[in-house]
Amino acid sequence: MDGSHPVMSTYDLHVNGRRQSVDVEPDTPLLWVLRDHLGLAGTKYGCGIGQCGACTIHLDGRPVRSCTLPVSAAAGREVTTIEGLAEEGKLTPLQEAWCEHDVAQCGYCQSGQIMTAAALLRDNPKPDEKAIDQAMAGNFCRCATYTRIRQAILTAAAK
Repeated sequence: MDGSHPVMSTYDLHVNGRRQSVDVEPDTPLLWVLRDHLGLAGTKYGCGIGQCGACTIHLDGRPVRSCTLPVSAAAGREVTTIEGLAEEGKLTPLQEAWCEHDVAQCGYCQSGQIMTAAALLRDNPKPDEKAIDQAMAGNFCRCATYTRIRQAILTAAAK
């Protein structure tokens, strides 16, 4: 062992409308900062390589995988997690549709699914099934609730 210590840095983050400061290594994945340092456990760890979508958050309004995004890349940018999607405790039409269609089975992937769907509806308020399938293709659900996911998105788009 060379006796060296990890280089810690302070990062100012803007998460769910609140300013937060964290002292971590620059390459710490944002996922672990959110969960372990800020206590926002709604964003889930799935694969750790950005393939499954369980860790999806919004960075400046765009869906990104937080498991592969270093905290240094999020500094000074707007981060929204599943906890920040509802406003003043009121579910969004998408979240209401998710409940209405009983989408979640085990529920593990749902925060990432909802964050991806929210970005889709923001960019395309009236998507057809093909657009939904394309947008959601990178989010995996081991319980295979894809039909209910699609129906919930269509319901939310109609609201």
